[in-house]
Formats: sequence, C-alpha cells, structure tokens
Amino acid sequence: MLRCALLSLTACLAFGAPPPAFAQTLVAQAASPRSFPATALRGDLRITQPPQAVLNGQAVRLAPGARIRGVDNMMQLSGSLVNQRLLVHYTVDISGQLRDVWVLTPAEAARPWPVTPQQAQAWRFDPGTQTWSRP
Repeated sequence: MLRCALLSLTACLAFGAPPPAFAQTLVAQAASPRSFPATALRGDLRITQPPQAVLNGQAVRLAPGARIRGVDNMMQLSGSLVNQRLLVHYTVDISGQLRDVWVLTPAEAARPWPVTPQQAQAWRFDPGTQTWSRP
C-alpha cells in the first residue's frame, strides 16, 4: 500500500506540475510586449456569426485557419467573441479575408497605428520599438 501511495505521488509530481524553468519562461513571455507585422492595420472588429464579421463598418469574413489572439496573446475561438466590439490589429490574406487578429490591450491601443493601407505607406515603421511615426 505504501508503494502505491509513493508511485501515485511520484506520478503526480512528474506529470502534474511543470518544471520551474518552464514556469519562468511563461512569466517572461507574458511580460514581454507583442510584436506586430508592419502589414497589420488597426480596426474596429465585431464578429457577427463566424466566419462573418464587421470590420470598420464593412462586412468581412474570417479566412479558413484565421488566428485570433486575445489581450493575453492566447488563441481565442471566434465563437467566444460574437457581438463584442474589439479594437484590433489585423492582417488580411490575398483574397481580402481576415487572417491574423490581435485584440489590443489599453497600452497597445494608446500607440498610434495606421488604419488604412495609404497611411501605412505614408508613415514610417520601426520594428524594434513597434512604433509608427507620421511624416
């Protein structure tokens, strides 16, 4: 009986808790700022009925395999975001469907970011600091 208890305890420790180094990397990832591609634009998104959505007042579709990341940078299911108004950065695929979506934190939303492709062409992007500067 003692052997069974020790084996059970060993199995729980081995499989139930991540090693300390793994836990530290999770904390470090959560504290670091997210990187957005220079092709990302800012928009106001509302998912109506997946894969249908409204982006900046225009009807759009989520691309097959679209990735939506929440403020915690974890993947979100589009069905869990239905009828929520979200300030996002997004990219589109070659057919104009939403490909990558990042729901913005208040700190990310405070930084200037282009809303249209014309603004993105006119502004200058610094990928190191993740900032846009206007001409």
